Amino acid sequence: MAREKINGKAVSNAEIEAWANEAEVGYPVEQLRKRGRKPLGDGASEVVPVRMDQTLLDALAARAEREHVSRSEAIRAAVRDWVNVA
Repeated sequence: MAREKINGKAVSNAEIEAWANEAEVGYPVEQLRKRGRKPLGDGASEVVPVRMDQTLLDALAARAEREHVSRSEAIRAAVRDWVNVA
């Protein structure tokens, strides 16, 4: 009996051997998951640190939670509205 587990489920040596054989043959590139974050707009994104006082940060967090979005998504939406960019 194999002692290997994946997500708590026992994995047999035969399964491991089958996966190894499959990997050695190779996978079509189009079947592989792309890594990294999805693009947000017209190209690479840049991280922009922003300082906020606690009152503003609390209000942002509360609104983002009500809208079911991340704080970053809420900030991007606010900036887009402010500069009138869709």
